[in-house]
Amino acid sequence: MLRPIIAFLALSLLGTLSGCGFLGMGDEADIQIYSARHYDLEKAFEDFEEETGKSVEFIFGDDAELLKRLETEGADSPADIFMTVDAGNLWAATQAGVLDQVDSSTLDEAVPEKYRDSQGRWFGLALRARTVVYNPDTVDPKEFDPVNTYAGLTDPKWRGRLCMRGETGAYTQSLVAALTDVYGREQTLEWVKGWVANDVDVVENDVVLLEAIDAGECEVGISNHYYLARELDDNPDFNVKLHWASQKGKGVMENLSGGGVVSTSDNKADARELMEWLATDGQQAFIGGNHEYPVNPKVEPDEALDSFGPYKPMAIDAEAYGRLNADATKLLAEAGYR
Repeated sequence: MLRPIIAFLALSLLGTLSGCGFLGMGDEADIQIYSARHYDLEKAFEDFEEETGKSVEFIFGDDAELLKRLETEGADSPADIFMTVDAGNLWAATQAGVLDQVDSSTLDEAVPEKYRDSQGRWFGLALRARTVVYNPDTVDPKEFDPVNTYAGLTDPKWRGRLCMRGETGAYTQSLVAALTDVYGREQTLEWVKGWVANDVDVVENDVVLLEAIDAGECEVGISNHYYLARELDDNPDFNVKLHWASQKGKGVMENLSGGGVVSTSDNKADARELMEWLATDGQQAFIGGNHEYPVNPKVEPDEALDSFGPYKPMAIDAEAYGRLNADATKLLAEAGYR
């Protein structure tokens, strides 16, 4: 039986949790997952348990908290898999030395080289595109710059019409890191300053952003594609549309949800088996719950994404997203983005 433990962990509580028997609860399951991915996981992992008879248990938290917990616990950690929602965090996990090198022809075949670590320490399992969304009542998509849509939002015609996610969000930071990697820091700084100059309304998260556009409180924003797919699931009349960014330029910024086997795991064989299953037989169930795109080219996206159509992606560089994260944070502050 799948037993998710919802534990949003504050770093200050690590010692308290370790001392109160919290980790002992996790020891009952065959495979322990430290996960920053909080999206409709039940179906995929229940299918795995039914097919294999092996139980799975989660400890949820934010990426930085869980990574710090792995480092703090060291050899005493019960974790078998670390799962995250940002390629930069996967890179950070390799830098922290908490992920094991996995030799798996199944994973190498299922996950294209551009979506996995060159040394087999992490593998992407789902793709999310961070692109432009808009209110069709007030915005004509022909207004968007087809070469660099992100930079095009600095045009004064968008003044007072923009809403974007806050500067502390991993998705914002990785977008800025990606733009910095592709176009350079100086150019990216000017673009972020341009968003600020256009009186961008910085909101808490992508759901709030989409609801603001639907309500006419702003007209254009940047969001992960699946948030809109989920809103349309609940309400087909939701008045927001998606526009694939920069299709005549470098393409849409993509990011990864993925994971790796923890180096101190005492059950690496089962952990590897689960990773292989998620990339193959379980790939459709894994992506379908959250309307993400598959990494496995043999697996079709779910039907909810048909209306979005195909897109040209910007190349993912997990190292750049991770290495440039701190500078992206500084750049946002320097631009006055808050």
